[in-house]
Amino acid sequence: MPHAIRIHETGGPDVLRWEEVEVGSPGPGEVRLRQTAIGLNFIDTYYRSGLYPLPLPAVLGSEGAGVVVEVGPGVADVNVGDRVAYAGPVGAYAEERLVTANRLVPLPDDVDDRVAAAAMLKGMTAQYLLRRTHRVEAGETILLHSAAGGVGLIAAQWARSLGATVIGTVSSDAKAVLAHEAGCDHVVVTSRESIVARVREITGGAGVRVVYDAVGKDTFDGSLDCLAPLGLMVSFGNASGPVPPVSPLVLSQKGSLFLTRPTLMTYTAKREDLLATAADLFSVIRLGAVKVRIDATFPLREAAAAQVALEARRTTGSTVLLP
Repeated sequence: MPHAIRIHETGGPDVLRWEEVEVGSPGPGEVRLRQTAIGLNFIDTYYRSGLYPLPLPAVLGSEGAGVVVEVGPGVADVNVGDRVAYAGPVGAYAEERLVTANRLVPLPDDVDDRVAAAAMLKGMTAQYLLRRTHRVEAGETILLHSAAGGVGLIAAQWARSLGATVIGTVSSDAKAVLAHEAGCDHVVVTSRESIVARVREITGGAGVRVVYDAVGKDTFDGSLDCLAPLGLMVSFGNASGPVPPVSPLVLSQKGSLFLTRPTLMTYTAKREDLLATAADLFSVIRLGAVKVRIDATFPLREAAAAQVALEARRTTGSTVLLP
């Protein structure tokens, strides 16, 4: 019988349990997937802690790659034996699982399973942030928080390839090296530098057109102060905790700013958008414009240790769990 990491209650990493699970046969529109690689993401910790509620017991994880071993009635998008990947359907921390077929993306032959598992959620997030939430153009200056993280390293490379000037923030000098290598023109080390002061210095006081902020509570107010008038604040994560309520009046006082809180599931709700987003990601990977860093792997059964490292900010790039 296959195993999975499940939670029966919310809390810290200690609530993760390695258990045998009954997968069963796929129903209408579903496939049974034997997983080969699973991506680790901060959103996994939000589900584990209860910040994002799930019916319990639950299998965590939102990103993976594998091989289709069985298809249910009415499935036309994939076949048995196909290599596929996905981002979004919770339940990835498992050796085998059922997935809705129309959320799966066929993998090109030259995209490795581990790369796909490391890049699907983070890479498609970078795609919608840079190409749809705000379409980055050559000559723009952008601010990218957590530039040495999984999304950050992909987004920095991608934005640089588009001709943008990228200001990245990181928490340490070691991470600053990675951010520079990924294409950040300027890197702010938040443990010893003021983000707002450095951004104003770099931009000659003008501020940036857009801020991409996955940190949340600790950086939100400062991010607003980094924006030029009519700038866009993109809050897409809560690594430091959720952002407290904010008055719309603050946005007007700081320069008629725009604020959005996007999600990948909204941007890929239609299958045609999902396939187009993934195709764009695979294109920049295959062209070499984006290189996906997998800096750590853990056995799936050690998912708790992987989450501890992630929350302690000890990880860089992407971390992959191996069934």
